[in-house]
Amino acid sequence: MRAISLFSGIGGIDLAAEWAGIEVVLFVERDPFCQKVLNKHWPHVPIIDDIRKVTKELLLRMGVIGNGRTIDLIFGGYPCQGESGIGKRKGQEDERWLWPEMFRLIRELRPTWVLGENVDGHLTMGYNEVITNLEIEDYGTRTFVLPAVSVGAPHERYRVFIVGNASSQSKSQTDTSVGPVGGKRDTRKDSAWITRGTLSPSYWQIHQPPVPGVDDGIPDRVERSRAAGNAVVPQHVFPILQAIKLIHDQAA
Repeated sequence: MRAISLFSGIGGIDLAAEWAGIEVVLFVERDPFCQKVLNKHWPHVPIIDDIRKVTKELLLRMGVIGNGRTIDLIFGGYPCQGESGIGKRKGQEDERWLWPEMFRLIRELRPTWVLGENVDGHLTMGYNEVITNLEIEDYGTRTFVLPAVSVGAPHERYRVFIVGNASSQSKSQTDTSVGPVGGKRDTRKDSAWITRGTLSPSYWQIHQPPVPGVDDGIPDRVERSRAAGNAVVPQHVFPILQAIKLIHDQAA
């Protein structure tokens, strides 16, 4: 299963994808420091510094697609500053609202799977546009709102994960044991305890970062002061990517 990573940051989602057995074949990330982190850990994966430059034609020239090579999954945490509760909440009017560029690439490449990530403030700003865009393009969607504490992290860090699947009915859409946004099983109070304790407290103690307040599950020795605030906890998104990979393999 081959994926393109957008707004990659220091690779939190990418590390989870690697654990799930998904090959990331391209990063899109503009920050020079984050690029250095990505190059260190994935030295053979090319990086493009601006999503506006990424087109189907460019990917064909680069050899990322073509000659039997396809993209099965596009994922990315499109910038959240416009939706975050600590900002001015300009939403789609914020110059950093880059979902339209991610959607443009989805339309060009038509991957089987899409995974978007954002802060929970996204649910009241910009979310309807994302869901509408995907469903107009015949992607069935499922949204999960999960806190990092659900995988044992010592902080809430709620995140919205939007999964899109181009097939008519994926298991994520038909399995009633999976609680969607608005479902009876998906209250914040309950979701925080879904898998609490998956990782023992000692794990988080061992990987306690030198910078207070950024317990994000990223391995030690990663410089966090510039990038951790935007990073995705790998353990947070791993179950979703693992399920995508499993369903994708079963359908193959």
